Amino acid sequence: MSNSPKQPVAVVVLAAGAGTRMKSATQKTLHAIGGRTLLSHSLHAAAGINPERIVAVVGHGRDQVTPAVNKVAEELGRTIDNAVQEEQNGTGHAVQCAMPVLEGFEGTIIVTNADVPLLRSETLAQLHKAHTEVPTAVTVLSVKQENPTGYGRIIRTDDGEVTAIVEEKDATDTQKAITEVNSGVFAFDAAILRTALNELDNDNAQGELYLTDVLGISRGKGHPVRAHTAKDASELAGVNDRVQLAEAGAVLNRRNLEAAMRAGATIVDPRTTMIDTEVQIGQDVTIYPGTQLKGRTVIGDKAEIGPDTTLENVTVGEAAKVIRTHGFDSEIGPRADVGPFTYLRPGTKLGEEGKLGGFVETKNATIGYGSKVPHLTYVGDATIGEHSNIGASSVFVNYDGVNKHHTTVGSHVRTGSDTMFIAPVVVGDGVYSGAGTVIKKDVPPGSLVVSGGHQRNIAGWVEKKRPGTPAAQAAADAAKRVAEGGSPTSPSSRSTTAEATRGAAGQADTHVQQ
Repeated sequence: MSNSPKQPVAVVVLAAGAGTRMKSATQKTLHAIGGRTLLSHSLHAAAGINPERIVAVVGHGRDQVTPAVNKVAEELGRTIDNAVQEEQNGTGHAVQCAMPVLEGFEGTIIVTNADVPLLRSETLAQLHKAHTEVPTAVTVLSVKQENPTGYGRIIRTDDGEVTAIVEEKDATDTQKAITEVNSGVFAFDAAILRTALNELDNDNAQGELYLTDVLGISRGKGHPVRAHTAKDASELAGVNDRVQLAEAGAVLNRRNLEAAMRAGATIVDPRTTMIDTEVQIGQDVTIYPGTQLKGRTVIGDKAEIGPDTTLENVTVGEAAKVIRTHGFDSEIGPRADVGPFTYLRPGTKLGEEGKLGGFVETKNATIGYGSKVPHLTYVGDATIGEHSNIGASSVFVNYDGVNKHHTTVGSHVRTGSDTMFIAPVVVGDGVYSGAGTVIKKDVPPGSLVVSGGHQRNIAGWVEKKRPGTPAAQAAADAAKRVAEGGSPTSPSSRSTTAEATRGAAGQADTHVQQ
């Protein structure tokens, strides 16, 4: 039995269970809180103690779980081995399935579960330290629970050593009153674990091979068995159904919010704010109510986010302001201004001191330093230079029904309202466009581009084509005033028009009643 604090450590993560209480086609450990799956949280915690080996035991739904394990391994930049438990015959059997992968490994083997997403690396490190400080065959990570129902009870001797863990279904009434319970996380001496696993039997209420029976086997051979009590019981809360998933998510979110606030961010209303685990938030950031920061979002110092904003995988520069915005996979430059009611689709890159205003949608668009798209505009598949201004209600027409095309707008461009850019097209530096212009061809630098013909006014059209309407009555009244030397938009026309409107409405009502 090795007892050096520096002895190697391996971690086995059990992820083979069916999780039927989730009532889901998705395997239990692939449900997510805080932007990571339960499995991912567990593997990140394991990797946090820098173990020599990590083994994930997969079984039920392994066609989903194995690729997920490999994805996390890629994210972490390390190897994670997969072991297969063909039939789920208990936790002891699951660890048996992992041992061939760890053949020849000597040191400490920590066994944890993929449905315990709140467990921290620090707690695993403390367990490893407690296990190796004194000669120990097995160290149980225990917790104190006010309501221990459903948990295996820790049975101790008077001097504190652990004699057994008794599962709920096998416990006596006296044992059920014990509040110190098994978390399902253990540290084992590798050699002793190998021997004990071969001696497990299924003589219990479940008819399964219990990993907890390793404790009794080890103690029966004179090996010491101890427990290390976790400081925070919430870390060891398992997730078996959607209710517990939500509860764990709430605990994790509070943890993430507190970390952000202690690092120098102001969160105005934590009750309505959600921050995923991998989000990075700088100092002197202000986050207003109704904000969700998801994925790998990064918020620079002094930025203001919200209210009512959702950002996923968005980088926000220093001192930028983002109000009532929904954004994905985008970049917002320092001191830029976004919102309200702005939609940033993937590939948006807003430059320093740029602006995307109300009801603006962007996609695969690069917008340069100081350029502004203030109102009611769609910018898709486009590049806009520096210090340009796109007029209200403009559209970058990027799709011909088959393919997407790119538009390039230069620097210091001023386009009128309702300008249509029919891609592919290039608008040179310093160009102006008239309101309502449809740009179908490239525009040379410094040009004024217009596309509309002369305005035509067809007199009398409303009275002829829309007789009896309020508009026709208003037009007739205006014509009379003009003939008498008055204004075609005299304030007196409002009451006349209102009366005509009420009259028309009354006629409509009478018609309906008839």
